[in-house]
Amino acid sequence: MNGVQQVTVLGSTGSIGVSTLDVIARHPRRYQVYALTAQRSVERMEQQCLEYRPRYAVMLEARSAEDLQQRLRRAASETEVLGGAEALCEVAAAAGVDTVMAAIVGAAGLEATFSAIKAGKKVLLANKEALVMAGSLFMQAVRGSGAVLLPIDSEHNAIFQCWPASGSGVSKILLTASGGPFREWTWEQMQAATPEQACAHPNWEMGRKISVDSASLMNKGLEVIEACWLFDVGLAETEVVIHPQSIIHSMVQYVDGSVLAELGNPDMRTPIAYGLAWPERIDSGVAALDIIGVSRLDFRAVDVQRFPCLDLAREALRRGGTAAAVLNAANEEAVAAFLSGGIAFTTIPAVIETVLGQTSLAEPDDLAVVRQADAAARQLAQAVIGRSCR
Repeated sequence: MNGVQQVTVLGSTGSIGVSTLDVIARHPRRYQVYALTAQRSVERMEQQCLEYRPRYAVMLEARSAEDLQQRLRRAASETEVLGGAEALCEVAAAAGVDTVMAAIVGAAGLEATFSAIKAGKKVLLANKEALVMAGSLFMQAVRGSGAVLLPIDSEHNAIFQCWPASGSGVSKILLTASGGPFREWTWEQMQAATPEQACAHPNWEMGRKISVDSASLMNKGLEVIEACWLFDVGLAETEVVIHPQSIIHSMVQYVDGSVLAELGNPDMRTPIAYGLAWPERIDSGVAALDIIGVSRLDFRAVDVQRFPCLDLAREALRRGGTAAAVLNAANEEAVAAFLSGGIAFTTIPAVIETVLGQTSLAEPDDLAVVRQADAAARQLAQAVIGRSCR
């Protein structure tokens, strides 16, 4: 690829954003930061602006934008500070942008990611909730705009790397899961789990929300939904396998009996570098896998009795319409309540199941319908959580 690629990083202060900037810094002749965005992490954003000198910095919260603007003025920075959700969409779809890293956690990144796709950008999708909430709309927009959508989640990136160029001959997608910090815990032990224990992932460094999703296996349920949209497969062609070492990031099984796997150290810079440079490969800063040192690779089936969130996600996909958006909203509210000490870890799936059972579904004809379903589900989830706290 000729010239320097201009990159917007949506969610630059989170773990994926930080890793993306690390990879970009290793290749200054290939990539330049056009814009960075965050919700409220002013201090970290200030540091990033001074180091990477983006043209724009966007803070979702107005007060945070004002604070950042004052800090950058004192530092004589030329970065222009913008505020609000509309500005997120603007820097995602700007004419000068080549690549957008979509790394905003949860539903908050929906519109900005959609704007980048409609503008025909190369979109590195680390925000799985976008396809969970509005998969049909997003894939239709990709086809209509000519955007390039590349998965960055380690599992989907692995599948993408193992996927046949012809798109044929695949019998099953095998999504691997570490099992999280509670993979050996009983249901009774998980009832007393603390947020600190749930966030102590054994293999990956992640944010608190996604760490809890990993502990409940809801993260894997969302990934199943995402995989179905990305690779145009049905639930019957997907399987989740517990792989404690997190060395095989996922596999593709073929009709001839072959299984292709992508292996590597558990570091998100590998899929990020692959997405940035695709179809080429560049140095990510990740050490090569010591296959002898790894010594062994273990696999086992998921115990859905202890981890019901996986089946809840599958059920939402079967139901169709806005069910997956409802699932995602209920999960986000339940996880937030758990992290704040409001409910037990094992109450998370109970909240989700109740909300799914009591919410009317609709066809997601546009993002407004999706947003309405999201808002209604959150309101109901908060009511359910309130009753659980009594």
